Amino acid sequence: MVYSYTQISQYLRCPRSYRYRYLDGWQEKETRASMVFGRCFENALAAYFRKEDCGAALFKEWEAYRDALFEYKKGETWDRLLHQGIHLLETFARQDRVRIHDPHNDLQIKESRTLGVGSEFVAYLDAIGEVDGVRCLIDWKTTTSRYPEAPEGLFSLDPQLICYSWISGIPEVAMIVFVRKHAPEVQYLRATISEEQRQEYGRLVETMVNQIGAGHFNPHSGIRFPQNGCMSCPHLGLCLHNDHLVAANLVRKPGASNLDWLDELVD
Repeated sequence: MVYSYTQISQYLRCPRSYRYRYLDGWQEKETRASMVFGRCFENALAAYFRKEDCGAALFKEWEAYRDALFEYKKGETWDRLLHQGIHLLETFARQDRVRIHDPHNDLQIKESRTLGVGSEFVAYLDAIGEVDGVRCLIDWKTTTSRYPEAPEGLFSLDPQLICYSWISGIPEVAMIVFVRKHAPEVQYLRATISEEQRQEYGRLVETMVNQIGAGHFNPHSGIRFPQNGCMSCPHLGLCLHNDHLVAANLVRKPGASNLDWLDELVD
């Protein structure tokens, strides 16, 4: 079986949600404009490093979704997202703080690690390059709000960066945050992941994989106000047996795994 950072993080958040998505095949519908725009923007970044017209690349990618029935946040439109993206690309190019020397090989890099018989962990790194002259692995983010920069070293605790450092063996990491707001801003957030952190993440992965293999999918209720984890979970309708919520938020992929194998784990 193939595992990823997304799978491990979802299992940690709620094992029952993991089962719904990765075994039963229930996946969230792509209705949020910002999610799809983020992917289009990353493709435009790739064009920039290939020395192509990144603005034209963004328009071409995003044009395919002009008439899509997306959910836009207040004040957002298809045109506004495009203009924000163009301004961010211009700001990024003008600042010129990131170097990708071999864009054909150093963008969307697949890294894998064998976990045991028949199991593998796979990650796709956004990029490996230089930020302000320092070689590091790079993760792109698009958002509407600035990421906090204090206290110092905060991003060394980011679990996704720790995961990517663990699987790549690269200690220096950077998160490049493209902030979509009236005055576009790009944040360059660097951190160093220690060997101890990488080893700890490896042990965490091993533990989670063992629990998944043993069929442990107990629900983790998130109804604790004001933190409402269940309210933001796309699988809420399944837990509530609410067909309307299921139809509104989920689609079941063909060929989803059935759970017959779990019966073999019951004494």
